Amino acid sequence: MNAQKLYEVMKKVQEPKGCFFNKNKERTFELLEALITNKDRYGYMGCPCRLLSGDRKADRDIICPCIYSMPDIEEYGSCYCNLYVSEEWNDGKIPHEYVPERRPAEKISF
Repeated sequence: MNAQKLYEVMKKVQEPKGCFFNKNKERTFELLEALITNKDRYGYMGCPCRLLSGDRKADRDIICPCIYSMPDIEEYGSCYCNLYVSEEWNDGKIPHEYVPERRPAEKISF
């Protein structure tokens, strides 16, 4: 699958949930390419902004869209890597703040 096809498929699934792709297409497509790379490398689309262990079960919480994305979008208007954002974030109606890592430290160190 290429990034354009992935974009189209994920957009249809995520927008009804209130998750929109970052309007910065260059950034969005870089992240989508990274998801495809992770899929090729590990067999699953782990978050492109986090280190994957290669163990799908251990990384279950960071398979895109990760379990942290909705709380991040609700609080900051964007997920950790800025792939998914709210409409308000895309429209510049809320500040583009740094989104801190929500993943527990014990899950980060393998």
